Amino acid sequence: MMRSQNANPLLMSASKPNVGRTPLNNVRRGSMWPGAGGTIQQQGAQASAKDPRPLREKSYQALMRRDIIDYLKNAGTDITSATLANITAKDFRQIFNFLILSLDPSYPFTPGARLEEEFVPALKAQRYPYAHTISNNWLAAPASMHSWPSLLGVLHWLVELCKLKEHYLKSSHPTLQIPSNIPDEFDSIHEHRALAFDFFEKSYTLWLDGADDFPEPTQELEDRYARKIQSIQAELDEISNESVSAREQLKELRASADPIAKLLEQNKLLKSDSVKMRGILDLKAKKKTKLQNEIMDLKASLMKKESDLEQLHAEHGKLTGIVRTQNLSPEEVHQMNTSYETLSRNTEELKQKLLEAQRYVHSSEIAVTHRSTAAEEALDAYIDLVANLDLFPPLQPPWEHIDLSLQLNTATSDVRDLLSGADVNEIVLPTLEDIAARKRSERASLENQKIKLDDELERVTLTCENLDDENSQLQNKADAINEQADNLRDAAQQEAYEASRQASQLERDLAHARTVALANGMGVKSKLQALQISYTEQVEKVDRLKKQTIHAILKSGEDIADLKKEVSQHLNEMREYAETD
Repeated sequence: MMRSQNANPLLMSASKPNVGRTPLNNVRRGSMWPGAGGTIQQQGAQASAKDPRPLREKSYQALMRRDIIDYLKNAGTDITSATLANITAKDFRQIFNFLILSLDPSYPFTPGARLEEEFVPALKAQRYPYAHTISNNWLAAPASMHSWPSLLGVLHWLVELCKLKEHYLKSSHPTLQIPSNIPDEFDSIHEHRALAFDFFEKSYTLWLDGADDFPEPTQELEDRYARKIQSIQAELDEISNESVSAREQLKELRASADPIAKLLEQNKLLKSDSVKMRGILDLKAKKKTKLQNEIMDLKASLMKKESDLEQLHAEHGKLTGIVRTQNLSPEEVHQMNTSYETLSRNTEELKQKLLEAQRYVHSSEIAVTHRSTAAEEALDAYIDLVANLDLFPPLQPPWEHIDLSLQLNTATSDVRDLLSGADVNEIVLPTLEDIAARKRSERASLENQKIKLDDELERVTLTCENLDDENSQLQNKADAINEQADNLRDAAQQEAYEASRQASQLERDLAHARTVALANGMGVKSKLQALQISYTEQVEKVDRLKKQTIHAILKSGEDIADLKKEVSQHLNEMREYAETD
């Protein structure tokens, strides 16, 4: 629970005041001491380790110098690149102390001590993996060729460690154990430890100030956990509501029909609709073919009429040329004019009769077209009705050999071939009447079944209401038993408290009597014995009341268990009855 137990050196002295810590002038630092065995093992491991960095390469040295200068400038120091180019022992110690104190502000540098005495221990305290390769003789002239690469690598490693620490402190990671960063709902052991350490720190501070009670830290810790419990309770309520909703949905799904049955029924309906649609499409295709044939016939007739008209125009021009070339007498001309006028009048009369006949034919064709259209619409409505009633073949027995579909052929010249299909009066109408009679009987049967099911449902509903009333009565009885058990428990606790108070009073009286007896001699021996007897009786009374209370609580628990068992049995019977019905 204590922060000093953390093995991470970046956490040491990072955010807490120096409460109960070792003074800075003491070289013993327990938080950095891993133990004798650990030190020996660490030194053995370091002795075999070799620094893999290319410290003697100029490019790598330039990179390390640039990183060090950038970090020190950002930290607010006056170190420049010229300082590292020809560094002195004083500058090196200044940079080294600055980096060590950046990592651990409470590191106990000894005033007046030489750098050779503190350099390697400080690196080992920071877990520098290549501290065994450092020689204290290098510190006298750190800028020399044989010492500067390794010392520059030390500074670069410390700078990288400082960057890592800054990044770590800005990350708000739970291992930082900062109480202000802990949310209302938390589960990490580090967050629990942070709250505990904060409580211990504040309480220890108050204790150092002479206080024996710590109400403010205690209240703060209780409020923090109360908020956590409140958030957890809210989440639990939400989960409970979701669970209730999921159970209701599951109940609805179980009460509803099987989805595969519903899908199969839909598939059956879709297949039936597909068959009906194919039949309708076949009828439309036949109608389209018939209309295309009629249009082709009309086009052929029109072309024939145009050809006849051109032939008549040619004969008229030929005859006109013949008349012009002939030399006729006036009588012949007059006779020809008279014949021409007669023929013209006859032609006009014939044209008028032809026009009247054409108008009559046209009106007759329009009437026939209207009637054909009305007949086709009626037939389409009949086909749609047959499709909606699922009366396309094959029909149900005993009509499986009957086809109720009809087709209208307006292009035929024979009236008997105008409507193709089964005979309307002898087959279609009687079949439809039989089907309608069967459907009416099925509907009457279904209505009778519906009435029976409604009666059965009303009876089951009444039974459920009666069971609900019984359940309410049993619940009221359970509440009464619980209230009686609570009253018995409160009375027993009150009597036990009173007996305990009397026993305490008797103990005080007995102690006082013993004191008086020791002071006044054996003259009060009889009074002491009386007080001991009274104390023994009170103790027995307390034990008896405790046994009675325990017996009453056990009895109340058995009654509640029997009641719950009976209620559960009634509910199971009600569920079995409902499932059976």
